[in-house]
Amino acid sequence: MTKTNKNQEAILNKLGIEHLNQMQEDAYKAILSKSEIVLLSPTGTGKTLAFLLPILTELDINSNKIQVLIVVPSRELAIQIEQVVRDMGSGFKTNAVYGGRAGSKDKIELKHPPAILIGTPGRIADHIRRQIINIDGIKTLVLDEFDKSLEIGFENEMKEILEALSSTKKKILTSATQKVAIPSFLRLKNPHRLNYLSKEINQLKLKTIIADSKDKLATLEALLGHIGKGNGIIFCNLKDTIEDVSDFLYKKNISHGCFYGGLEQMDRERALIKFRNGTHRLLLATDLAARGIDVPEMDFIIHYELSIKKDEFIHRNGRTARMNSNGTAYIMKWKNELLPEFMEGSEIEEIKSSAPISHSKWETLYISGGRKDKISKGDIAGLFFKQGELLKEELGSIELKHDCAYVAVPKSKSKKLSEQLNNSVLKKKKVRISILN
Repeated sequence: MTKTNKNQEAILNKLGIEHLNQMQEDAYKAILSKSEIVLLSPTGTGKTLAFLLPILTELDINSNKIQVLIVVPSRELAIQIEQVVRDMGSGFKTNAVYGGRAGSKDKIELKHPPAILIGTPGRIADHIRRQIINIDGIKTLVLDEFDKSLEIGFENEMKEILEALSSTKKKILTSATQKVAIPSFLRLKNPHRLNYLSKEINQLKLKTIIADSKDKLATLEALLGHIGKGNGIIFCNLKDTIEDVSDFLYKKNISHGCFYGGLEQMDRERALIKFRNGTHRLLLATDLAARGIDVPEMDFIIHYELSIKKDEFIHRNGRTARMNSNGTAYIMKWKNELLPEFMEGSEIEEIKSSAPISHSKWETLYISGGRKDKISKGDIAGLFFKQGELLKEELGSIELKHDCAYVAVPKSKSKKLSEQLNNSVLKKKKVRISILN
């Protein structure tokens, strides 16, 4: 017996989405009717929802086994998909496992198997090897951004997973590029292909900013003032460059977050949380943020350092002008620097005037209780409205995690709220509330 916990319209309403786009409509039908699907669609077009909606309709409420395995290339994408499933209000248990967190934590969470398990190839393969998870009930396998998993060296782990799941009935592959051939070890016989990569994003404006010297920091500051308001990602190729740019922005009192592979997982997660809820309008990032992470709609992106590969250039640009909206990608080049062919054709823009850079009005508060304590977003909102005396428009985004939560509040009231509400009781648990530094 299968169960649709919520119908499609109710789920979309819960997510604040009016209707599916054409790709999502086509994917929904294909996934319900075909056993092998390859979905190619640009970054930011909603592939996660495209495969989750039909998958949820086929889950068996009476099963106490893992029914769906979603393999992803990064921790951030695993966390993102887990959050999307929860936001959909599916009613089915979902867990994400990935490298960088204690295996003992996985064991505790997987003691009661989730209907949907999401994870990185290394961690999933290890759990299968150690028989921490029972794979007998897995009917659907999703390899999300499968090309990225192969590109970063997970081929052996993916082979191991596929060999273990030899009896899986449905395979879904997704990618934002078609540069990688589908490996033979995936054993696809006659996959149904949905290719939306040729549908170009014509809302994207591409502009080149010319700096007088190789040190582009002063030009970056002028550009940010020229842009004015809005949210954006500043892309760099190296973490050393990010550190240099970050030091410069701090000296100029320009608030921002940093996101790159060398950071601790917790720092990366918190950088994304602050960026999503508006505490930081700017995110300094390597190409790790070009795809596969959950960030809000971008008004602009800046290529502070030029992409070496065309694909990464496209993925960076895919972070803005998404889903039929407008956006601008700024290419920053030194005056004597030659642009690669794939960047040619952009319009040169002069920075004639530069206004003071606007600061975010939001601050993030940390709460030391989460889903495991039976705390809901409604409980948190109630606390801030009643005891914190916030108005509805003063309460920003609430992100609820397994053992904690993050809340965006007006910066002007953050210190008072953290002191006033610290040690409050939520669902019988006394929680610490503090400003997230």
